[in-house]
Amino acid sequence: MGIGIAAAGSGGHIYPAIAVADAFVDAGIDRSSIVFFGGDRMEKTVIPDAGYRLVSVNIHGIRRSLSMDNVRLPAKVRSAQRSIAAEIEEAGVEAMVVFGGYVSGPAALAARKMSIPLVLHEANAVPGLANRMIAGRADSVLVAFEQSTERLRRGEVVGNPLRRSFTDFDRAALRMPAREKYGIAPDAEVLAIIGGSLGAAALNEIGERLGRDPDRRFTLLHLCGQAHAESLADASDGVADWVIVPFEEDMVDVYAAADLVLSRSGAMTIAEIDATATPAVVVPLPAGRGYQARNAGGLEDAGAVEVIEQEQTDRIVDTVNRLMHDAEARGLMMASFRPSVHRTAADTVANRVLELIDERA
Repeated sequence: MGIGIAAAGSGGHIYPAIAVADAFVDAGIDRSSIVFFGGDRMEKTVIPDAGYRLVSVNIHGIRRSLSMDNVRLPAKVRSAQRSIAAEIEEAGVEAMVVFGGYVSGPAALAARKMSIPLVLHEANAVPGLANRMIAGRADSVLVAFEQSTERLRRGEVVGNPLRRSFTDFDRAALRMPAREKYGIAPDAEVLAIIGGSLGAAALNEIGERLGRDPDRRFTLLHLCGQAHAESLADASDGVADWVIVPFEEDMVDVYAAADLVLSRSGAMTIAEIDATATPAVVVPLPAGRGYQARNAGGLEDAGAVEVIEQEQTDRIVDTVNRLMHDAEARGLMMASFRPSVHRTAADTVANRVLELIDERA
């Protein structure tokens, strides 16, 4: 049984796709029977490193500026569609799962041409253009957040697929080993600053402000991104309780060690916060039609996170300081989380695909 997965461009598309691929393997599908389709961005290294075969196609998204690339795009879509259809036939692919990004369009068209089941997963509260165009062609539309169903009427809320380590997250069991890993005292109160795999300059600036505060009485676990690591290592040199981490492969350890998180509100970060029930102050990226703020909307309404706009720097700092000195308030935030669909999303998506294959058999 062969399964195709289309995911490209960003971690928000690629990492959920890998989590679903792992769920297929756990369900008995041979790893070599799973074929990823993408381009030449981060998927080019991340997917092979996860142990899966990647078929790269020559395709890109619509350019926001005037460009001849946009004129040539329809021809590239048709070419990519033909390449993917040929791979579907050669590899015996029996279903296609698309996760958004520029490769999803031709992958969906190829799946329809080859008459195999097509499943769409949308990670964000505000669906991307490619997924909105594909949704009408899909056999099943699965979404991470309830807000997505405003645009994707057929969407079924299943959560964002996360790696297996989040499925059985147990803070009590993981907390001490995680703190030992980062050299943090067992009884410390810890703020984790999470800027994503590349870091976030605005959050790093806030982290530096907090780190240099002589009145700070909590530990900073600061995930800053590789590009910012050297400058922040210099800034934190000789400052107590300020741990700089350029990149973390297994984010479970960060959430286990933390009492509060300061982060962006990308789809995967919000899913991780929800799956681990970690109180958070989230600062949405001020771009992209406000989609990051929408991602955090459900948790904000529940009282589990506080959402603050990026330009309100003083308010962000004051809120973090207040919550780090108020364990009772953090406890109320933690109690506001409900059982998370994100923990089971990978299995849910994989099972839906396998059901559709069985129905066509």
